[in-house]
Amino acid sequence: MRNSRLLLRSGLTLAAAAALPTWLAGPSAALSGISVSTTGTTVSVVTSACTQSGGSWGSASLLNSGQTAFAQGRQAALAGTTVSQSAAWSGVSPGTYTVVVVCSNGGTAGTQSVIVSGTAAAPTTPTTSSTTRSAAPSRGVMGGLGGAARDYGPLTLGIGAALVGSGVIATGWYLRKRSKPYRL
Repeated sequence: MRNSRLLLRSGLTLAAAAALPTWLAGPSAALSGISVSTTGTTVSVVTSACTQSGGSWGSASLLNSGQTAFAQGRQAALAGTTVSQSAAWSGVSPGTYTVVVVCSNGGTAGTQSVIVSGTAAAPTTPTTSSTTRSAAPSRGVMGGLGGAARDYGPLTLGIGAALVGSGVIATGWYLRKRSKPYRL
């Protein structure tokens, strides 16, 4: 009786510990199905979350820091295949932007922030000895819960949660084995 209670109690503790990473991720780790990149003043987005409906994959919108609605941003139609759809904006001025992708069925494929730093010109040697200062980033570092550089998909998060959970279970099993008295 005592052993079954102890086993039940340790099993519940291990289950709660295994679920903790998923709970901590919560809604802030909303699974984003898009990947955004910048090259100079060009911003591009790639997704595989949309399906074609009525001859359209959907559209993407590039929102600056003062815009909050999808319709306010620079919109571009998604083009591609069933494997991958993409959109791009060129001539984007430096700043922080948010890219939102809405599929043709009305569902949002994802949202991601991006910083455009300007032209990717080759470095030149100054002819005069003047010192120039570059402007500091307006919003600082885009930190977050594990996705500061990239948003990971559901498969990656699931594998990570499974590894953490199995580590917690293995630790519990090991400690349980060590706590048993030695029998002669």
